[in-house]
Amino acid sequence: MRTFVRDGRITQVPVQQAKRRVLLEWLVQDFEPGRRYSEKMVNLIIGKRHADTAAWRRALVDEELLDRDHGEYWRIGGEGDVT
Repeated sequence: MRTFVRDGRITQVPVQQAKRRVLLEWLVQDFEPGRRYSEKMVNLIIGKRHADTAAWRRALVDEELLDRDHGEYWRIGGEGDVT
């Protein structure tokens, strides 16, 4: 994590899928299970961690950590805290 995150922001995007997954697991911790979020809110939350909100939002959905329907997102995955 220290290689890719500094002061709570993602500074580098890992090439390796396993390392990217660790970052996604960390990122999804910002979303409360059971709560629904608008796309705007998802972008605000992700934007605190990295400027490319669209890429991270898609990755969270592709990796089945968030799900979406009709412009709403909700957490469906992620385990514990990743530090």
